[in-house]
Amino acid sequence: MEVPVIELQDVKKSFGPVEVLKGIDFRAYAGRVTALVGDNGAGKSTLIKGLAGVQPYDSGTVKFDGEVVSIHTPRQAGHLGIEVVYQDLALCDNLDIVQNMFLGREEIKNLTLNEAAMELQAQKALESLSVRTVKSVRQKVSSLSGGQRQTVAIARSVLRQAKLVILDEPTAALGVAQTEQVLRLVRTLADSGVAVIIISHNLADVFKACDDISVLYLGKMVASLKTKETNQGEVIGYITGLKTMDGVEQ
Repeated sequence: MEVPVIELQDVKKSFGPVEVLKGIDFRAYAGRVTALVGDNGAGKSTLIKGLAGVQPYDSGTVKFDGEVVSIHTPRQAGHLGIEVVYQDLALCDNLDIVQNMFLGREEIKNLTLNEAAMELQAQKALESLSVRTVKSVRQKVSSLSGGQRQTVAIARSVLRQAKLVILDEPTAALGVAQTEQVLRLVRTLADSGVAVIIISHNLADVFKACDDISVLYLGKMVASLKTKETNQGEVIGYITGLKTMDGVEQ
């Protein structure tokens, strides 16, 4: 039986008297794209912040590659191989692509920056994702389109040899062509053996790019579905609370 890259068992998180995650079970597998969907306030961000080590869970079990782990800081998450690409992308406009991809993790040789090695690695990371829209890795990020900026942020996770990449609304505010570009990139990333989790409100994108769909509703995981075996109407039913796991309409 295939072991998930990440597995959550009975995970809970509260802020004061408010219980935000109510015993969540969740899995994501290598080579597959899993969508995490739900209305605002469903608990998606809290779930992801726990995996990123930003806001550790209060209780429950977290397994990474089948081993029980403790994730209390972003450094611990990064050490395991978990990379999060947030909606704001955390890119510096005044730096070029190479500088952004190695920011805080620069290669040093003879007490100076090893520019040649970093440039080569940045090019290889982009090539591994079949990226052809970036003319030069020495372009300033400020000159890039929205789709290209998302590409750089995703390639940065490849550079860091991530095993699990979490993308927060990767196609938000992108045009049709740029959205297609990013979705192809996500598929290529998964096909390379990485487990990918996408948080998205765009169900059309979810059905194009994802293999599995997990639905959160008011802090509970109400459905875990295979994309091929469901449809948008059913997923919307779970998101809005009209449908439950036993299939009964409320």
